[in-house]
Amino acid sequence: MVHLVTWIVGSILILLSGVHLYWMAGGKKGTIAVVPSKGRKPLFRPTMAATGAVALSLAAAGWFALALGGAAGRLPLSESFYSYGGWALSAIFLIRAVGDFRWVGFFKKHKGTVFAKWDSALYSPLCVFLGVCLVIMTLH
Repeated sequence: MVHLVTWIVGSILILLSGVHLYWMAGGKKGTIAVVPSKGRKPLFRPTMAATGAVALSLAAAGWFALALGGAAGRLPLSESFYSYGGWALSAIFLIRAVGDFRWVGFFKKHKGTVFAKWDSALYSPLCVFLGVCLVIMTLH
């Protein structure tokens, strides 16, 4: 079971990294739904460098998840690196799901935008799923 969870989490994170690389390369599909907005005006415009940093972070998180679950080779680091890293990565996703109480997460105040709808329907639930799966993987 943990092996399957490992592959699912790692695959999702690597896929999301690829989507960010697509945007970094100039792709436009889906961009209206991924940045919080005030009405139709985005709160910020991600730079190419920021999008690349997110892509790199997601790829690293994907590799880490695969290594944590034993599906990829581990770096020669202490077991506590993987344990603390698993808890930290899990916390990042669970905190993202809760959100900032304004624009993102389950408890956001601003609703009714394209981003807010996708955040409630997909992004926040996905973050809970990833966070809980990482807890399971870390405990295993």
